[in-house]
Amino acid sequence: MNRNSFLTAFLISAGIFLSGCKDEPAAVKTQPYSGPLEEINNVQVLYSEAGMLKVKMKTPLQLKYQSNDRVYPKQVNIEFYGPNQELVTTLRADSGRYVQAQNFYRVMGNVVVVNKQKNEELRTPELNWNPTTRKVYTEKRVNILSRNTGERLEGDGLDANQDFSNYSIRKPSGVFRLDS
Repeated sequence: MNRNSFLTAFLISAGIFLSGCKDEPAAVKTQPYSGPLEEINNVQVLYSEAGMLKVKMKTPLQLKYQSNDRVYPKQVNIEFYGPNQELVTTLRADSGRYVQAQNFYRVMGNVVVVNKQKNEELRTPELNWNPTTRKVYTEKRVNILSRNTGERLEGDGLDANQDFSNYSIRKPSGVFRLDS
């Protein structure tokens, strides 16, 4: 084999050999997935006690996470029922979430609660509900309007039973009609 043929064969072999070698990409560091594990559309959740319906929640979307927390990123509508299965109170909010570790629900954004029996409307930016204690509460500003009398009650914070038939306002203020 002459010198040019040898050089050509060597260059071709080296080219083939070198083209087969690739730099390994640096190991890609992946972070654990923290997004939702489930996405459920048109959700309806029923909560009962002793076989009696107490709360019905409807929302167009539920996201469930690794922690078993649930997020309701769209409007949430909740109905609270009394002992005779009558609709006592309705609630609507822009969004909500369920926190598994503390077993409570939170609704947020333009929360409007209407007590049908008392004909009262409550507005607040956020409410929490604990199904174990059957209590509703917030530290946020609340405004309550009596549709019957026009009285307005305001305060910072609220504690109520789950159907809102009884409540107390923390740091209350407002306009009241007093009979003489």
